[in-house]
Amino acid sequence: MALNKNLILAITAILTIALFVSGCTDKETDQSPVTLTVSASAVMTEAFTEMEKEFEADNSNIDLIMNFGNAGSLRMQIEGGAPIDVFAPADVNHMDMLASKGLVYNDSRKDFAGNSLVIIVPKGNVLNITDMKDLAKPEVKKIALSDTEASTVGRYAKQSLIEEGLWTSVQNKLLTGDTVKNSLVYVERGEADAGFVFMTDVSSAQPDTIEMATSVPLSAPIIYPIAVVSATQHAEESQLFVDFVTGEKGRSTLEHYGFIIP
Repeated sequence: MALNKNLILAITAILTIALFVSGCTDKETDQSPVTLTVSASAVMTEAFTEMEKEFEADNSNIDLIMNFGNAGSLRMQIEGGAPIDVFAPADVNHMDMLASKGLVYNDSRKDFAGNSLVIIVPKGNVLNITDMKDLAKPEVKKIALSDTEASTVGRYAKQSLIEEGLWTSVQNKLLTGDTVKNSLVYVERGEADAGFVFMTDVSSAQPDTIEMATSVPLSAPIIYPIAVVSATQHAEESQLFVDFVTGEKGRSTLEHYGFIIP
């Protein structure tokens, strides 16, 4: 009988330890950070990278992964089923396309920033480019312009060039890249005589490499929307990031980097 009693006590102790370990494991699992992937246009690189640190400091249970690129490519990733939680394109058109297919939560969508388009030139502006019409000058050989279909800057710049009657005369001068950041680098390196970028990109250029030549006339304002992707497995946490971007801290960061707050 004593042996049986000891055996029962041993089994009870083992079960108790097992339950305790299991409880601890479950607790640790519950406390594992949620990973969110945020797809944003390349123009948001500096601002969102700073926001990432601030947001994670306020929300230690959430780990952000930033995915920067041109708006069109990012949209197509979501359409293809990529595991994206938040979408922030520099173009309402690409957000509208996803919304029409039910791929974002419309009630989470907000306009969070705005921008303007400018022409930049290498420091010194030796070709004296002061107006869009100067791009047609024969001495202007290369003009940096991001993808006119997928990139917001490219699409707006092409539209403006067409409206100014300049598109035909500059087409054979274009030095294209995927994003606005490519255009910035081309001008920084002197590989292009001029380039179209967002106003906010001017301050992110390497020191003493470029200058702004002129602003670009647009028939419609440039507005940036943000929304939670409907395929997310973490809608609540994703909404927290949207609220952060559109809240006081987010607005302060955006203003610091020169964005217009709607």
